[in-house]
Amino acid sequence: MSGFGNEFASEDPRCPGSLPEGQNNPQVCPYGLYAEQLSGSAFTCPRPTNKRSWLYRILPSVRHKPFTPVNCGNLTENWNEVEPDPNQLRWLPFTISKLSEKKVDFVSGLHTVCGAGDSKSRNGIGVHMYTCNTSMIDKCFQNSDGDFLIVPQKGEILITTEFGKIKVEPNEICVIQQGMRFSVDVFGETRGYILEVYGAHFELPDLGPIGTITLSSNYYLIPVAWFEDRTVATGYTVINKYQGKLFSCQQDFSPFNVVAWHGNYTPYKYNLENFMAVNCVTFDHADPSIFTVLTAKSTRPGVAIADFVIFPPRWGVADHTFRPPYYHRNCMSEFMGLIKGHYEAKEEGFQPGGASLHSIMTPHGPDFDCFEKNSTAELKPERVAEGTMVHLIFKAFIQTFKVTV
Repeated sequence: MSGFGNEFASEDPRCPGSLPEGQNNPQVCPYGLYAEQLSGSAFTCPRPTNKRSWLYRILPSVRHKPFTPVNCGNLTENWNEVEPDPNQLRWLPFTISKLSEKKVDFVSGLHTVCGAGDSKSRNGIGVHMYTCNTSMIDKCFQNSDGDFLIVPQKGEILITTEFGKIKVEPNEICVIQQGMRFSVDVFGETRGYILEVYGAHFELPDLGPIGTITLSSNYYLIPVAWFEDRTVATGYTVINKYQGKLFSCQQDFSPFNVVAWHGNYTPYKYNLENFMAVNCVTFDHADPSIFTVLTAKSTRPGVAIADFVIFPPRWGVADHTFRPPYYHRNCMSEFMGLIKGHYEAKEEGFQPGGASLHSIMTPHGPDFDCFEKNSTAELKPERVAEGTMVHLIFKAFIQTFKVTV
């Protein structure tokens, strides 16, 4: 299924007629299923921002043993534990443990890089890396704090959710919204980036004079219903991220027992190659916000908690203009990751799987070689960033970063 924020409905073809007709919560659901609502917004939110889905499952989620704290590993949101650093920062590609040395799944391979705010106040973000080499076995993850925007960089992942399965490859992104349970299968050494937002959901950016048919409005894909009716006598583990801490509980069945569902609160994925870029066709630079794929809005008009931006392959045609990114001091923090290729303003030292962070008002811009080369280059139409995909996260918060990742 395709669309963004639409009303969707899906039932596993093995159980035709499993969606109730004409109501959400009948006295007896088809096939004896349990009706369970998953709310992604307050009941009284305005209709355009009201998010919820109804799940029809073999057993309800409430059937589990108590949650108990578990080791958070390298995951954190306690920014008071680290000292601020306004310097320009860059990380080499994050190391993936060898399977022969240590088994690491998606949850145990989460590493917080930087962030601000906190989930208790429902205002803030976290930027994480994941590095893993093995699949999650009889284990799922639920983020009670916010949404995960997952950006694979190395290795495809198969995400099983309560809504169905989603295969996500490098150059694609996937959003798992707050409270949705999911498990990640991998097929070798795997690495990627995660943007987490608290207190808001990702939206398509406003387009204004650009119009109606540009950027990323098309081609968002939604999973179709799939279920397993599986008893796990040895115990199925549910990991819950709550107020920045991890908790686990046990249950004796798979949580992926949703036979049918309907609503507008779903996981989704998007292929970044489908992004329709707009750019300057005369002279000078348009602001990089024209490359925004998704935004998580704050309460201040025009200011985002976080914007997810990409720099895709495109044409550069600006006349009498220094075409690479300009030198800049910004009132927003900028975290950048490289999915593949080479970034035009950082030819050396910025590698796929690595990252950079330029905090609020920290000067940044092209390196010297890039400046010299492009100050004298012949300004003819040319392809820019061919074979490259860079993502950039603009954040309204002053960032604090972890020294060890």
